[in-house]
Amino acid sequence: MNVMLRHALPLLEMDVLKTFVAIAETGNFTTAAEAVYRTPSAVSMQIKKLEETLGSTLFLRDARSVSLTPKGELLLGFARRLLSLNNETVSRFLMPDMNGVVRVGAPEDVGERILPDVLKRFAESYPNVTVDVSIGMSNAMRKRVDEHRMDLAIYNSLPDDAAKDGEILMQERLVWAGAKCGNAHLRDPLPVSMWEDGCVWRADAVEKLSQAGRNFRVAFLSAYTTGQRAAVLAGLAIAPLPRYLVQGEMVPLGEHDGLPDLGHYNIGMKVIEDAPAPVLAVAEHVRAAFAELQMQ
Repeated sequence: MNVMLRHALPLLEMDVLKTFVAIAETGNFTTAAEAVYRTPSAVSMQIKKLEETLGSTLFLRDARSVSLTPKGELLLGFARRLLSLNNETVSRFLMPDMNGVVRVGAPEDVGERILPDVLKRFAESYPNVTVDVSIGMSNAMRKRVDEHRMDLAIYNSLPDDAAKDGEILMQERLVWAGAKCGNAHLRDPLPVSMWEDGCVWRADAVEKLSQAGRNFRVAFLSAYTTGQRAAVLAGLAIAPLPRYLVQGEMVPLGEHDGLPDLGHYNIGMKVIEDAPAPVLAVAEHVRAAFAELQMQ
């Protein structure tokens, strides 16, 4: 009897699980449909069929978004594991030559907030490729690509610098970050948390403060965004940070707070000349990740 029941169990389709995960991650049927290259109606039919197959409601729907039910949360973990195993299995047979080591460099902010997800997705698609990551200053990363000591570098640069030396992945606003309900920006001289010389954010912030005639002092010096945020949250200083990093108990400050506008900066990517297939594959995953970030 148990043997008959096991054989009677339905098989889950990978395409349907991929759609389910896309909806869970985006919280929106229309956005998920674009991600899996299907129409919203086709996506809805897939989920309806999946819910009927499992005999469970997987999503709670309202006018603007969807959220997972407890059964949906349970399925999400299994779905991600099944998709990852499927990718690994297929890669072993269809891409046996896609192997090797890819050396990637990135500044600390990208390494902390963006790169982990990129590497996770890449590993799911190409389990036989090893990616070695170095975190450092943007200029140093680009130089290492020029010297063929690195295969791919993600870097920060000012608007007039990046295009000649790589491709632009996205533009991001640079803002002054302060503690919520803090008053560090009201002090004179202005206490600022900055990186060491060579950081493009520091150079731009110093120039803008000087042009505005604002007295300032470097109250906190750190080469890591975690150090910058700690100084801001403690009310010791304000810091120039990318807008996407300013969240939680930090707030963006600007001209209405008596501070000069910092404008925007570029996030770029430089790939080694005559890059082999594994390097190009990593580059494609990086482009896709930043494309998604811009849509958020």
